[in-house]
Amino acid sequence: MSQSLDAAALDQLFRTARSQNAFTDAPVSDEQLHALYDLLKWGPTAANGTPARFVFVTSPEAKAKLKPALSANNEGKTMSAPVTVIIAHDLDFHEQLPKLFPHTDAKAWFDGPQEGRVEAAFRNGSLQGAYLILAARALGLDAGPMSGFDNAKVDEAFFADTSIKSNFLVNLGHGDPAGVFDRLPRLSFDEAARIV
Repeated sequence: MSQSLDAAALDQLFRTARSQNAFTDAPVSDEQLHALYDLLKWGPTAANGTPARFVFVTSPEAKAKLKPALSANNEGKTMSAPVTVIIAHDLDFHEQLPKLFPHTDAKAWFDGPQEGRVEAAFRNGSLQGAYLILAARALGLDAGPMSGFDNAKVDEAFFADTSIKSNFLVNLGHGDPAGVFDRLPRLSFDEAARIV
């Protein structure tokens, strides 16, 4: 049976972790990005489909490709973040199911037009994006997830002529406390949940 994480770990993952709007100039290494993926990949997805695809935007050239897609209030923080991750999903993820779910013909569940795979790809790719945020926090990195960009422009710049579609962006690095907003309220259990 698994044991509960200690209070410090729960704080790092949830209670004191914050969405970052500014980052220090401390670098994020390729090794850290590999470690991040090697952790997040273990999160569950339906039929182990793992439809998420990740583009770690780090170079000035790649940042320049991303910049025209950003909304005005996301441009500065994204251009200055050490890494921006494009969280995307592959609408043809089912092609990998013979490898990822080999004990039955799961690929057949999703064969046919791409429209029949959009919901599963988006839902499970979104889950994997959330795992990325938690994995980053677990490894001592800070994250700033965001919408506020033109998906069509990102798809044209990074995924043209593929079956991959962007979902959201996550800036990664070491957060600058000066850029953190005051903690916003959350709904109470009774406002957001019920036990039946």
